[in-house]
Amino acid sequence: MDDDNGTAVTEFILLGFSYLGAYKLALFWGVIFIYLVTLLGNSLIITLTLLDSALSTPMYFFLRHLSIIEILYTTTIIPRMLRDLLSSYPAISPASCFTQMYFFALFGVAECCLLSAMAYDRYAAICRPLHYATLMNRQVCVGMVGASYLMGITSCTTDALLIFTLPFHGPNIVHHFLCDILPVVRLASAATFWAELGNFLISLFFIITPFVLILFSYVRILITILGLASAQGRQKVFSTCSSHLLVVLLFYGTASIAYMRPGVNATQDMDQIISLFYTVVTPMLNPFIYTLRNKEVMGALRRKLTKSL
Repeated sequence: MDDDNGTAVTEFILLGFSYLGAYKLALFWGVIFIYLVTLLGNSLIITLTLLDSALSTPMYFFLRHLSIIEILYTTTIIPRMLRDLLSSYPAISPASCFTQMYFFALFGVAECCLLSAMAYDRYAAICRPLHYATLMNRQVCVGMVGASYLMGITSCTTDALLIFTLPFHGPNIVHHFLCDILPVVRLASAATFWAELGNFLISLFFIITPFVLILFSYVRILITILGLASAQGRQKVFSTCSSHLLVVLLFYGTASIAYMRPGVNATQDMDQIISLFYTVVTPMLNPFIYTLRNKEVMGALRRKLTKSL
């Protein structure tokens, strides 16, 4: 790890929440609870949308894959985080660090693209109801989900070609609880301009573009809702979009605060707290948002519980 003799870094140290001291144990149990609720809640949505024929529409097809991504996304981060919270020496090998970085970014980009597909589904259902069956047939839905995963793989593989070949001979302290791209790239012993520029352009295309498409879809939806004659009709249409819109605001709101606020005003501890929210807390909230605010999902849950009892 000495920069002068060119020895390569053999491990990274994830400082994480080491500054919490004795309070790390409280965070450990809190994260375990959140992780278990995330697994149970998203697994419940996956099971209901697979078994209940009333939930066989495109909206619930997308919701099932969103729950799958949430489980994979949190599993990429939380088990390692729990281990480090109990460790006095939270070291991680470069191979493990880059693997976590790759899959963390992959599932994050896939979720952005899938949220965009869900917004288009709501646009088609509300703004073009007569053509909905054609616009959102089975082949289109499968293609949109496949494209979401493909976008994640493409963006992360491109990032990998820019990052994984960088030399790391100097500092090995990562001021984060996970191997996020920028905190690790800035430890490289070579110029990182192209790697950081590439990461910015990839983020712009694969993250900001889906968000713009979501905004466009909801602008069109809002125009359609305001054009409805009855207040009851407006309320019914809005209720079908409110859950998805709330999830989008939670995910993009916290992620944009973490990645887009000026660095001069940012603190590493605050960055970690914000990252903790959108990587750990938000995936737990999503199942509650989609079940408690959705009569069809609650109805399917009641039917399954009644049948089981």
